[in-house]
Amino acid sequence: MNLRTWVDHRARVSTASGDVSYTDVGEGPVALFVHGVGTNNLLWRKVMTALAGERRCIAPDLPGHGGSPVTATQDLSLNGLAARLEDFCESLELRELDLVANDTGGAVAQVFAVRHPGRLRTLTLTNCDTQGNLPPEAFRPVVELAERGELAPLAVQAADPERARTGALGAGYEHPDRVPDEVLEAFVRPVFGTLAAARQFERLLTSVRGEELDAIEPQLNQLRVPTLLVWGTGDPNFGVEWAYRFRDAVPAVTEVVEVPGAKLFFPDERPEDLVPHLRRHWA
Repeated sequence: MNLRTWVDHRARVSTASGDVSYTDVGEGPVALFVHGVGTNNLLWRKVMTALAGERRCIAPDLPGHGGSPVTATQDLSLNGLAARLEDFCESLELRELDLVANDTGGAVAQVFAVRHPGRLRTLTLTNCDTQGNLPPEAFRPVVELAERGELAPLAVQAADPERARTGALGAGYEHPDRVPDEVLEAFVRPVFGTLAAARQFERLLTSVRGEELDAIEPQLNQLRVPTLLVWGTGDPNFGVEWAYRFRDAVPAVTEVVEVPGAKLFFPDERPEDLVPHLRRHWA
């Protein structure tokens, strides 16, 4: 599915906590894909297209990302984002699913998982925030800019594909020069296209707190949902050591799969290094 077709395929649903934009392709048992900050459900388009013949693949946009609106009063904490995901599932009547997540979406997925373990057949985390690494040390200066209100003006000035390619977004790819301009623009325009949007992005970055993952540690330790970690080893934010720390702390982890040299956004860049592991885990 090309980018234009994917964007045109987006739908919107009203939930108890606001409207959510999402893409829904394929038929079969539901697989739900959650992205992180600065991208949107386009991150999953190649993975979902590959799996659409065997799964109903659904990917929502986080608030203020892709086509999902965000309001000034919306709760953008991990707990708030997990509640939004819960409301989304209720609105689409998604009762049982395989949950797959990346980046900040992985932290949201952990909160969702401990709240609704009975709803999950499986959980798969790719490079993402885990306890003790939220925010990642390498990303902390960006969060500090947001806390001072200095990120938004800079981000608006950088809201074009070429600057995105050489900035923090491009750093999530092994080969940022190969990412199409239209993909980068689709990522950055919703979050940085206006100063108002960039201010909401600042608010999201400063609302997501490591203490929220600390609070669910006891429930994660008791989680029984089969959990797979597929981890790029070239990511400076979420080093592979964090995957093994998570495995050692969460008995539900069945396996850590290392993807040599892969960076944060490898589900987009190297879908062939995720899809077979999902199939095996789901089987």
